[in-house]
Parts: sequence; structure tokens; C-alpha cells
Amino acid sequence: MLKEYRKTATIKAEQFDGSEEMIKKYGIIKEAFVIDGWGITDDYQYFIKTREGKLIVNIGDWIATGVEGKHWNIADEIFKKTYEEVEAK
Repeated sequence: MLKEYRKTATIKAEQFDGSEEMIKKYGIIKEAFVIDGWGITDDYQYFIKTREGKLIVNIGDWIATGVEGKHWNIADEIFKKTYEEVEAK
């Protein structure tokens, strides 16, 4: 029988802005963006290491920190639909 479940754990999250501070804080990998046949551009692609492997994180995505201290990225539109801010204790 299919049942519905709600997450009960809270997370900490901040929106990724591409700053060097956040890159260092979360161990984000910053790589030059390469366009096939055109070479390297001035744009960068960002990756965060997760349990599932190296995932792309875009500026504007949220970086979540779970109860075990692990980090993962959440697209802005998904974050806004899934999470709501709680008052600090």
C-alpha cells in the first residue's frame, strides 16, 4: 500500500553565489567551461562532491547541509517548493 511521508529533519542551507568564500567553504570544484571546437570561455562550471558523486551546482542553487554534515545542491525552484524557513532557536 502506498503511503505518504514527510521529512522531519531540518537542514541548514544557503544560496550559492559563486563567491570564492563559498567555493572554499563547501569544497566546490570550479572548472573553466569548454565549448566543443571553440576552446575555453570566460564562464565557469561548478561541481559539488556528494555521496552520489560530483554534481553540477549552478549560481542560485541552494547548498544544503544535513544532520550528518553532508552537503548537496538543490535547484532554486525545487528548494522553494520543498522547504520553508524556520525560526532560529
